[in-house]
Amino acid sequence: MRRTEPEGHGPVRYGPALPSDGLPVLPELAAVLAAAADRADGEPVGGGPALLAAAGGYWGRRGTPADPARTVAGPGAPALLLALTAALGGDVMVPRPCAAWWGPYARLLGRPLFHVPTPAECGGVPDPYALLETVRRVRAEGGDPRLLVLSVADDPTATVAPPEVLHEAVEAAAAEGLHLVSDETWRDTVYAPRDTVLVSPAEMLPERVTVVTDLAGALLPAGWPAAVARFPASDAGDDLHARVLDVLTALDARVAAPVAAAAAYALTEPAPVARRVAAAVALHTRVAREVHTAVVAAGALARPPRAGRHLYVDLEPLRDALSPRGIGDAQDLEDFLTARLGVPAPGGHRFGDDLAALRVRLSTGPLLGDTDARRTECLTSPDPLELPHVRGALTHLRSVFDDLRDDARRGEPPR
Repeated sequence: MRRTEPEGHGPVRYGPALPSDGLPVLPELAAVLAAAADRADGEPVGGGPALLAAAGGYWGRRGTPADPARTVAGPGAPALLLALTAALGGDVMVPRPCAAWWGPYARLLGRPLFHVPTPAECGGVPDPYALLETVRRVRAEGGDPRLLVLSVADDPTATVAPPEVLHEAVEAAAAEGLHLVSDETWRDTVYAPRDTVLVSPAEMLPERVTVVTDLAGALLPAGWPAAVARFPASDAGDDLHARVLDVLTALDARVAAPVAAAAAYALTEPAPVARRVAAAVALHTRVAREVHTAVVAAGALARPPRAGRHLYVDLEPLRDALSPRGIGDAQDLEDFLTARLGVPAPGGHRFGDDLAALRVRLSTGPLLGDTDARRTECLTSPDPLELPHVRGALTHLRSVFDDLRDDARRGEPPR
């Protein structure tokens, strides 16, 4: 995780990677990739017919059919967002906090990036009134806002935006003529899909929304970079699709042929993939809820996680206990918790949040064990939280946060 200023607590240039699922590669996926290892011709820029058709079927099963002619694939969502940002031009609006990989691509292209506060209910989408105010202020100062990036199932906050909250944000963006990029990487990791209504912005404003899905969210290992994007079915969407292909071609940003074969297989959601996704989501649901219970019991704040493999924790209530340890900002907190927990705990500043705020993202993947055998056992155990290595990791996490809670209580004046 690199910084603009190597010394001190300067702005973050690059943040942490997507939270890994911490699980071994699905054997059926490995077999498909191995079978395509002798493909010497490579995958076309933008994806071959099999991959694009599989992506269209994937979206069709979710109620937003996609024409392969209006779909592209790339070596990970960052490459697609870079191409979209370059093709659309103008200034970029993002919620605060947001996924760590959204900002660097705007900065790389020299595009101004503006963070917009999120509503109280969730992260991932901007507060509509704050969005309107920010866009109008930027334009009054000579800026040119054109693009809003958002995510309904969010990294880093692990929340899912309610449809009514999302609708207000989408309406505000449409009123200001913004194009929306909906990062739907985590939509298949929602913990309780029967109780959580996840609506894509593309269902609300199909003519102005491009959907991007990184398959590392649920379908592929993080080390096999592949992502797909779905463009609006309109003349403007066709033009944007062509310009994005131009950028990808200039970068020679293509999915490796064996990875493309595995991605096409995964996107068709055959039984082995569907079972693994369901098992992984159930496992991370249990671990994330246990972590949430632990940090809240210690006096920290965190919205209940509803998707993904992470949660976002605010330790401001424990500032008095942290201050004597030399912890005054998110970088200090990151260093402290990473050392004490023994796993990465990136600070909120890496997600565009205020450096002075004591916030971190905690991931569940590192709590599943340090060997493939232990991680596989987590998937097959009827009670993974009672496995010795998982129980030990959770006990250690609780003890770290309980120590902070006890320090805070000792610092309270007598009643």
